[in-house]
Amino acid sequence: MNTTLDQIATRIIKEQELIIGPIAWQEAGHVPELMLDDHTAVQISSSAPDPKMVIDQLVGRYERLFGRASREACKEAVASLLADLSPGEIPSTLAA
Repeated sequence: MNTTLDQIATRIIKEQELIIGPIAWQEAGHVPELMLDDHTAVQISSSAPDPKMVIDQLVGRYERLFGRASREACKEAVASLLADLSPGEIPSTLAA
């Protein structure tokens, strides 16, 4: 099942890939509880205690490498998906 958070993770990685290339997928591969399938499908593990934290870790990896602009790129990439979530469902790194 592809949840909204799975879609958010996918969109973040693909947006970062446009900016930094395949390194985006390598960095995503270092996030525990994030399952990558052949650079096309992304899923947050059902065993993740808090799926929002997985998104926060993903955004954090990019931000550590490339700074605040990277976080803003992530927010812009998923803005339309965030509109469907309640404020409590939005990962803290993507909150306004």
